Order: sequence, then structure tokens, then C-alpha cells
Amino acid sequence: MEYISSDTNVWIDFYKISRIEIPFSIDYTYIMFKEAIERELVYPTELKSKLLELGLKGVEITADELFYADDLSSKYRRLSVFDRIALAIAKKRDIVLLTGDGALRNAAISEDVKVMGTLGLLDKMLNEGCIDRKVYCDCLKDLKDKLGDGIRLPESEINYRLSLKCGR
Repeated sequence: MEYISSDTNVWIDFYKISRIEIPFSIDYTYIMFKEAIERELVYPTELKSKLLELGLKGVEITADELFYADDLSSKYRRLSVFDRIALAIAKKRDIVLLTGDGALRNAAISEDVKVMGTLGLLDKMLNEGCIDRKVYCDCLKDLKDKLGDGIRLPESEINYRLSLKCGR
């Protein structure tokens, strides 16, 4: 089982399209700093309990991860403390960072950390047979319909996937 260090916004994307459970169909263990779960997964109110029920794991951070996250603060001033911790966990544990946050993505790339977002996760689930093409296409359509309503994905990337794999 592969571990993935998780940020919050991807979960909000899947929640907004009423598909919060599908990322758990792939053989990943999603982890998040325990304090981030408590302080960032507050709205919608049921999001935290649903994710924990589905399998999101709260983790403590090591001293090495804490020091690294602190070092990142001077380099990436736009990142929140929880963004820096998610990045530090991914870097120090040599795992993928799951995020759609642009600043966090760019920082991860600069730090040589593999990054995946909502669309990449959907692609991976389709390619590995965890979801079928209909579910994949329905998710893309729903994400497109909800753009601006808490979802900030690149419309051009959604349209590309819709035309390439969904015939739309």
C-alpha cells in the first residue's frame, strides 16, 4: 500500500461533487497531520468524520519533519503552516503530496516532491481500473459544473480530459 501526504483542498473537490468515497477505491493510504485534520477539516462539518471513517489516517510529525517545515517558512511565505507540514511529510517520507493548491504544488516541485491533484488522482483511478469511464466522465462533468463554487481547477484541463476520454 502506498502512502500519500494529503492537503485539504482535494477532499473538498470530491465532497463538492458528492464523490468523497471514490479516492479510497485505489490502494493508497492517505495521511494528514493530526492537528491539520482537527483545524482544517472543519467545513463542511461532516467532512472530517466522513474522511476518517473512509480511512484518512492522522499522523504525528517527526522532529526532522517539523524542522524542515520550519525551514520552508522563509522560502515559501505564501504557504500555511499546515501546507508546509504536508510538504515536509511528503519530502521526508519520500511519498506523493496530494494537493490542488498552486503555491503548495510549486513549492513541492521546487523541493523535488511528487505531486498529484484531483485530476491526476481521477486519471490514476481510471487507469488502474478503480473507477470506470462513466464514473470518471461524470466526475469531470460535475467538477466543471462546480467550478467557482469552491472548486478551483483549470477548466482547460477538465475540457481536455472530457474531449479525450469522454467524447465531449
